[in-house]
Amino acid sequence: MKRYSAFAVFREGLRYQAGWERAWRSPDPKPAYDVVIVGAGGHGLATAYYLGRNFGITNVAVLEKGWLGGGNTGRNTTIIRSNYLQDPSAAIYEKARSLYETMSQDLNMNVMFSPRGVMMLAQTEHEKRGYLRTAHANAYQGVKTEFITPDRVRKLCPIINIDGPRYPVLGALWQERGGTARHDAVAWAYARACSNMGIDIIQQCEVTAVRRENGRVRGVETSKGTIDCAKLALIVAGHSGVLAEMAGFRLPIESVALQALVSEPIKPCMDVVVMANTVHGYMSQSDKGEMVIGGGADGFNNYTQRGSFHHIEETVRALVETFPMISRLKMLRQWGGIVDMTGDRSPILSKTPLTGCYVNCGWGTGGFKSIPGSGWAMAELVANDAPGPLAAAFGLERFREGRFIDESVAAGVAH
Repeated sequence: MKRYSAFAVFREGLRYQAGWERAWRSPDPKPAYDVVIVGAGGHGLATAYYLGRNFGITNVAVLEKGWLGGGNTGRNTTIIRSNYLQDPSAAIYEKARSLYETMSQDLNMNVMFSPRGVMMLAQTEHEKRGYLRTAHANAYQGVKTEFITPDRVRKLCPIINIDGPRYPVLGALWQERGGTARHDAVAWAYARACSNMGIDIIQQCEVTAVRRENGRVRGVETSKGTIDCAKLALIVAGHSGVLAEMAGFRLPIESVALQALVSEPIKPCMDVVVMANTVHGYMSQSDKGEMVIGGGADGFNNYTQRGSFHHIEETVRALVETFPMISRLKMLRQWGGIVDMTGDRSPILSKTPLTGCYVNCGWGTGGFKSIPGSGWAMAELVANDAPGPLAAAFGLERFREGRFIDESVAAGVAH
């Protein structure tokens, strides 16, 4: 695989762009693999990459029902942060954030990571106390965050109205090294690196059944034939419950749509990510000038990937008081992604009742920001048949034991 570089761009410009290689191979599936990963989104591709890089396991197939990165990886708002309250959450999200910082160099592809900073507005006294608590917890965890004053909020984001009559800004939880990245580029970078290691990425390959024998996984039936495997990893976000049923067990998750929208492009007016959880909305500005706007997940179970009018109304209405200028913008497009929610709003990275089968799901609204950390932890679980430090707290057994990792505020509302 040729390396991308400024020299390569210049050279191909002289060649009329005729010398570029395909970014990744499109092979036919082999009869058997050491590991089969179902789901070629960010989490599945990251798992495959770290299996190869960290453990030398490259006889791996990543199966995708549709196209690579066409699920939630291509349908999110790209926020990256790690200022979570609970220790296990902060650890895995901080691992992900730190990997994002060097991802472009590590994978030789520009993922457009932008550490522009993320602020979570405190608009009630209760919320202010909660964020002060989180700031103290983050200091203990080694995650760099701080609680900032309203004047600092206004300086960082001049378009904010901090004196709103209903929801005045009392301060904010600020993570300077949080930010955004280009979601498609993250998937493409992992896919290119996986393919270069000999890992097969097989698109348009739907899994229709999980083959089992004596309580152990034996392989999968797909739209492209039978594929045997010694280990199977299910990493399919909102469809995790469907695959788990094929494998003979149930998961404590529910699937709902999470919607977002973007405005028409405008001149640069904010260079930070702002979340206003009291009014249930968040906003940033993309590199193309669009205002990227999102809110809470739908209040009912569904698998739709289309947007709805009530979401536009509720989310924009909530943000107009804090950002008056958006009332004059036109919407450019709207979309939804299918997220899987657990009761404690924390993910599941776990062995399952089917020996040799592992599951990575339940990221809810925090899937994109966790991709590198999730892949790192899941690769360790699959390779060693035992969770490492990052995944140990996120096993399925916690629901039976009542050992919840409650992130219902940090994950269920904020993104």
